[in-house]
Amino acid sequence: MFKIDDPKNNYKNVAHAFFLSLAITIAEPSTIMPLMVHHFSQSAVIVGFFASLLRGGAIVIQLYAAFHAQSYKRVIPYLRRVFFFRFLSWFSIGLAIYLIGDSNKQLTLLFIGLGLFFFSFTAGFGAIYFKELQAKLFSKTYRGKTMANRNVAGSIASIISGGIAGSVFENYEAPLSYAYLFMVSSAIMAIGFIIFGTINEPSKENISKKEKSFKEFIKNSNILLKNDRRLRVQILAIFLSFGYLLAMPFVILKANSSFELSGWMVGGFISIQMLGSIIGSGFLWRRISDYEKMLTIAFAIAIAAYITALFANSIYSYFAIFLLFGIAIDGFSIAGMNLVIEIAPEDKRPIYTALQTNLSSFGLFFPVLGGYLLRVFNSYTLIYIAAIIILSLGLFVSIKMEKNF
Repeated sequence: MFKIDDPKNNYKNVAHAFFLSLAITIAEPSTIMPLMVHHFSQSAVIVGFFASLLRGGAIVIQLYAAFHAQSYKRVIPYLRRVFFFRFLSWFSIGLAIYLIGDSNKQLTLLFIGLGLFFFSFTAGFGAIYFKELQAKLFSKTYRGKTMANRNVAGSIASIISGGIAGSVFENYEAPLSYAYLFMVSSAIMAIGFIIFGTINEPSKENISKKEKSFKEFIKNSNILLKNDRRLRVQILAIFLSFGYLLAMPFVILKANSSFELSGWMVGGFISIQMLGSIIGSGFLWRRISDYEKMLTIAFAIAIAAYITALFANSIYSYFAIFLLFGIAIDGFSIAGMNLVIEIAPEDKRPIYTALQTNLSSFGLFFPVLGGYLLRVFNSYTLIYIAAIIILSLGLFVSIKMEKNF
């Protein structure tokens, strides 16, 4: 028998976050990912492109996933399939680096890109199913707490992962260090997938009848978007929140050009960012149930991170930057998910989720713009200021949203 706010589902929700974060922190787009891609290519544009690829592949599929998901009474069987393909995609990256590596750097980059794309692509389905589950399993108040618990557990796992990554970098030369991290972490990831796959999901009776064609679905979704001003403003705010990604992948490269980074320093940056996540979710965000306010505060903290970056000249200042990143990113994540769940009618929830995620997620390609600007102008200061401008626009929109809705 299903019970809303069941502690067992909360534990499985949190365990999934722990093992997933333990695994994917090795490709964190602000630290290890730029260094790994930079090993195989010196192009800043390529670095930015791969940082986008880790998440951007989900954009192309979410509306199609929602087209089908709106008529599902249960989504967990479909989510299990997503988990299986995500595991294969992640493992294949490590295998490609191990088998090819420096012998053919372009080919290795191609396989890394394909692995990241399919890992992100399948997440497009997973994001729809995951948010549907969160809405069905937990009440508004409990959902905020379980998401904060997820983020704290994920951050603790990422701190552990940062230490492991630092140890591997100290003991193994690139690119073997990257290969080992990806292959081992895929097994860790699988543990979290298996645990979450056993979650107890209720049947949903209030469902939408699926349209006869995907084209008709897109037409109806467009009408829904035109008629819901709040959703449009919210999508703009979430889109601008991704402005932090414009320069984030290049902060670690700037640090690397300022002083020599050891493996332990890289691991330390990961751990300090995850400490910021713990501070955010464990002490700040869990106390805020007004998600518009949460979004506004997250914008302000992200802006503070880049202002710090403008004057950073020591390892301690970079620790401060990554700490602020950790706090802000969790705020963006929790606010974005809960805002769309709050305004969506039950039968239209997959469509609302897909519209917000699809349209706002074009912001995931901000790193490509950042890489292009860095290549053309060769100025870290310029891309930091550009990120501040975008985030400031987002802050303005979130404040207006907080006052008007």
